[in-house]
Amino acid sequence: MRTNDSEITSPFVRFDTATWASFKHSADKLTLTEDDLNRCLAFNDKITLEDVNNVYMPLSSLLRMYYLSRHDRLAIIQQFLGSPMDSVPFIISISGSVSVGKTTTAKLLYELIKAWPCKPKVSLITTDGFLYPNAYLEERQMMGKKGFPASYDVKRLMQFLIDAKEGKKELKVPVYSHLTYDIVPDKFTIVDRPNVIIIEGVNVLQDGTEYPEFRKKAFISDYIDYSIYVDASEKNLMKWYVERFLKLKEKAFGDPDSYFHKYAELPDDQAASIAKLIWEAVNHVNLIDNILPCRNRANLILKKGEDHHIQEVYLRK
Repeated sequence: MRTNDSEITSPFVRFDTATWASFKHSADKLTLTEDDLNRCLAFNDKITLEDVNNVYMPLSSLLRMYYLSRHDRLAIIQQFLGSPMDSVPFIISISGSVSVGKTTTAKLLYELIKAWPCKPKVSLITTDGFLYPNAYLEERQMMGKKGFPASYDVKRLMQFLIDAKEGKKELKVPVYSHLTYDIVPDKFTIVDRPNVIIIEGVNVLQDGTEYPEFRKKAFISDYIDYSIYVDASEKNLMKWYVERFLKLKEKAFGDPDSYFHKYAELPDDQAASIAKLIWEAVNHVNLIDNILPCRNRANLILKKGEDHHIQEVYLRK
């Protein structure tokens, strides 16, 4: 089995968390409470307020610097043109493997960015909403490749990014249900000209080579202002996936509407074996072929250890 335990290559500079924590601005005070943190944590993730203070607060400060710098550059363009321009959102992407904790990172940054002194309007979306509906995938015998590049409505996702950058109002993003494992018909998240958009998904760092029909056109990563990759060894990723599968079996799978309801009554050892098979047949292949090759395109990499805590931060020079 090919693994994702390869070294992160230049042009990154590596920091341990103690050094990274020292970059937090003294003026930045953590206002997030324990209850706020618990609402941010994705299923089976483990992060403490100390982690937020030491890792995510410095990252929030860095993102604010980039955001203000981009705002200043837009002001220069407006001065040069002699006319005002429509507001252009600052887009932050969060990528990484299934089960690595992208959702937690995205939700934490959403809360921290909202609390910036300038109080920006922030929208958080996931590219899951741009997956094709299950009926479409089943008709084309693609359910086994769900999450792979071909399972996304890339044209619709690209149009959303174009419209967002053009400052269009009340954009509709389809809603995806992790319970039914499908797009929710006629339900949308409205994105109405925010200052910051956080977009989370396995495919947000891809540059178009994974989509031959779009290869010579602008692609997802061309619209991202700052990109973050959440990383972990595949050994840990599979372990977390199996643990999450077993916990979901105890709770969500018991709902008759759950896509995975058929696994609800299985003994834990059989459920764990099924989860490992799903990982090896689907998530491992997608990770190695489509997700991991994008890691070195990120502006910043958060490397997790086996306890889910960030151990290293890699910053693009």
